[in-house]
Amino acid sequence: MLHRNLIAGEWLAGESEIENRSPSDLSDLIGLYAQASCDQLDATLDQAQQAQREWAAYGIERKQAVLMSIGNEMMARAEELGTLLSREEGKPIAEGKGEVYRAGQFFTYYAAECLRQIGENADSVRPNIEVDVRREPIGVVAVISPWNFPTATASWKIAPALCYGNAVVWKPANMTPASAYALTEIISRQDIPKGLFSLVMGSGSSIGQRLVESAKVNAVTFTGSVPVGKGIAAAAIQNLTKVQMEMGSKNALAVMDDADLDLAVTLALGGAFGGTGQKCTASSRLVVHDAIHGAFVEKLVAGAKAMKVGHALEAGTQMGPVVSATQLAENLAYVDLGKSEGAELACGGERLEMPHDGFYMSPGVFLSTRNDFRINREEMFAPLTSVIKVGCYDEALSVVNDTHFGLTSGIVTRSLARATHFRRNARTGVVTINLPTAGTDYHVPFGGRGDSSYGSREQGKAAAEFYTTVKTAYISAGPV
Repeated sequence: MLHRNLIAGEWLAGESEIENRSPSDLSDLIGLYAQASCDQLDATLDQAQQAQREWAAYGIERKQAVLMSIGNEMMARAEELGTLLSREEGKPIAEGKGEVYRAGQFFTYYAAECLRQIGENADSVRPNIEVDVRREPIGVVAVISPWNFPTATASWKIAPALCYGNAVVWKPANMTPASAYALTEIISRQDIPKGLFSLVMGSGSSIGQRLVESAKVNAVTFTGSVPVGKGIAAAAIQNLTKVQMEMGSKNALAVMDDADLDLAVTLALGGAFGGTGQKCTASSRLVVHDAIHGAFVEKLVAGAKAMKVGHALEAGTQMGPVVSATQLAENLAYVDLGKSEGAELACGGERLEMPHDGFYMSPGVFLSTRNDFRINREEMFAPLTSVIKVGCYDEALSVVNDTHFGLTSGIVTRSLARATHFRRNARTGVVTINLPTAGTDYHVPFGGRGDSSYGSREQGKAAAEFYTTVKTAYISAGPV
């Protein structure tokens, strides 16, 4: 079955189509997905500009009802759509269902925010003049979303964009088009102007590039790699287009000598191998105090070896396949690189032969690593983690902060003093205490420092900073 793009309010075939196959079982053809043409993109951008003006004029309760309807349907269909997500992306089905449900919560949260758009007023420094400050829609927003969280990441961009009165043109990752199509189908049935929301599936080099270069786009929100993000920023600046980007990471979990050992191992395993390590918040560096290093490593390796790798839809699967043949090849190349740098591969890091033909590998743990190894400097996006031994808390904090990235970091400790010091001095946008580095809430800001993020924060009330522009009005009351 051919799944079409939503162009200027119409479902249209593209100039070509691609196959979508499950990474768990390559014989499982999920469907064919249209690839939009540049002419279709231009047409939908024209319509989006008109639709945005209509949408901005809708009453706040009418907008609220639209977002609430989207969110409620997603949560009600979490099992169905989560199964589809896991089938095409490879994460275990429990994670797929949870992602779709959480995505629905983004929409219901921003449905409520539709009613909370309250401005400010002040007295002017001049007599008989009042000042009114309020936020207005920025216009047409280009959403470029990744494959690893194909529904959640897109939703935390689309929901606030619509909430604050904007039009959306969405280019999802080509590796996970089924989830994009499913969400678009839900949105297309809502009470919105024709062309307010568009789905333009296609390659980044053609459709993505044309989108970020367009003068008809007022803002671009992107999640993906650092090189692609820098390319988007370079293209967007030609039109002074507003840009928000979430990019790479090299997150560290520091395990101190006073840590609850079993908790630390549980957090490390979940943080490193959840989602097959294909998370921007994954714990790819484990910074461990030498006083408990031996005991921690023993339990960590045993836990990694015990993890059940399997088909995303099979009961009991703890880690599914990686997303593609290309990603698998890159992961295995990092295994070879780590060995060449002198790291000891304590377990895993191998391609697995399974009953189904898919992209399976075992979770890998590197020991005897230094923070200057490339495997500890570069984002691998793989089910691989490295243990770095340190002698004290101060050294641990220094290693945690010694990176070009700065998205998440965590510490496992019973010491309130250490936890407080770490929270205040870890140079990351998100800090966790006795929790995994992966896993965030939808109602608070999310983002990082350094090469991890550029622009204003996502999620929660912070999203208004990106999706709106501020207008300051001066009103002369005149003399009484």
